[in-house]
Amino acid sequence: MQVSSTYRYAKISAFKAREVTRAIQGLPVSAALDLVAFSPKKAAALVSKTLKSAVANAENNANLKVDGLVVKEAVVGEGPTMRRMMTRARGSGSTIRKRSSHIRIVLTDEIEIKKREKASGKKKGATRKKSTRGKKAAKKSPEEPVNAEAGEEKAES
Repeated sequence: MQVSSTYRYAKISAFKAREVTRAIQGLPVSAALDLVAFSPKKAAALVSKTLKSAVANAENNANLKVDGLVVKEAVVGEGPTMRRMMTRARGSGSTIRKRSSHIRIVLTDEIEIKKREKASGKKKGATRKKSTRGKKAAKKSPEEPVNAEAGEEKAES
């Protein structure tokens, strides 16, 4: 069953709020609440409020358990833009756009929560081959150094 909650006319740009909602999409509700709680963005507080409202709707209206809920959709759409004027040089003016957005979160219990398996060691067939590209082939040194005779002569004299 699906349960949704909508925060309309949120005083934030949809572009800024989408960054937070993309992060929580597909996560279990408990993980999504943790992620939003520790995010330093303004949009995180607004998304958190909407997410908690959706959880309350699931508990009270649909009689669902919070443990099995997953964020199916977290969508941010553009709301109305208020236009304001700001005075500029030589008696002119420019517009300031104060944007708003609509945040919609849909929770469901139909998607299974996948638990990650612990990674143990290396995976099979994941050996790395040594790369010889970019390296020059090592030249074989002569068995006797060229200056060896000169060194012996100096030692004798």
